[in-house]
Amino acid sequence: MIMKPLILPPLGTLYGIITRTHARLYERGTFHAATLERPVISVGNITVGGTGKTPMVAWVAQTLASAGKKVCILTRGYKRENPKQRVLVSDGKTVFSKPAEAGDEPYLLASILKGQAAVISDANRFAAGQDAIKHLRTDCFVLDDGFQHFRLARSLNIVMIDATDPWGGGRMVPVGRLREPLTGLKRADCFVLTRCEQVDSIETLRSDLAKLSGDRPIFISRMHTTGVKPLDETIHGPLETMSIAAFCAVGNPTSFFEQLRRTSYDVRMEKSFPDHHVYTQTDIDYLNLAAQNSKAEALITTAKDAVKLPGLKFFLPCYFVEIEIEIENAAELQRLILQATL
Repeated sequence: MIMKPLILPPLGTLYGIITRTHARLYERGTFHAATLERPVISVGNITVGGTGKTPMVAWVAQTLASAGKKVCILTRGYKRENPKQRVLVSDGKTVFSKPAEAGDEPYLLASILKGQAAVISDANRFAAGQDAIKHLRTDCFVLDDGFQHFRLARSLNIVMIDATDPWGGGRMVPVGRLREPLTGLKRADCFVLTRCEQVDSIETLRSDLAKLSGDRPIFISRMHTTGVKPLDETIHGPLETMSIAAFCAVGNPTSFFEQLRRTSYDVRMEKSFPDHHVYTQTDIDYLNLAAQNSKAEALITTAKDAVKLPGLKFFLPCYFVEIEIEIENAAELQRLILQATL
């Protein structure tokens, strides 16, 4: 424990040197990015943790599908059972895998985008893309969490910035949450600021980002609740009048809890687990007991968490929140996306 503060800052410095050097080797042509024969739209970020990336990936895929494109999402499938195995999560019509096999976010995307986009979980996004072109006749790709994935060339780099914590403490992991130095933002083609509804002003952030990126386009967005559904479809109740206990395993749990409070729910308890946590019955038993002790009448979580909960037993009714991203000047961002596919 005594060594921790002495070791972490040098590790953060070393990590920054490695990521900066890695990026420069690609920029100078020492390393070459593989190019798929179809356009690739990347959605990524510069910090670890939740920035609203999954709703944005869905939004981009829907934009492309609405334009008549045959879309495939390429994703690593973080913390799935077998990270070395390629998993066809969905062919765009049918969801074939379970959350543990696909990863929670790829499974959620496949469920949301059924009839609109295929989803493949594979660490080798280039090989997965080649397979999608051959077998799924894919027109274009959405590269999930792709900003630091230099091995695959892309047609458009969209970078998500969380307005509530844009620079992850201003330090590299493992000290802070920056995945690379801020100079890397110059690679972005445009930015989407998320959770703008949870901050008083974004003007300073906009100004800083313009200086860091060289005046790349900046789009403002907000997370919008589209529905609240029971985990058990046989349960029905006026959740708005009930006291609730909230739990989640997402990158930015504070944002989820704040979203609930802003929606005027009576939140009696908040519990967060590590991002991508796999729930056990012991976890659920603890949540049920803690919720009852806090006088909550129901449990509530995120859609990302909900896909991992079937089969687990709840004593209190459990609900989950569905959200989507709302973007100001969405038509201009859609124009940029579609122009990149020409």
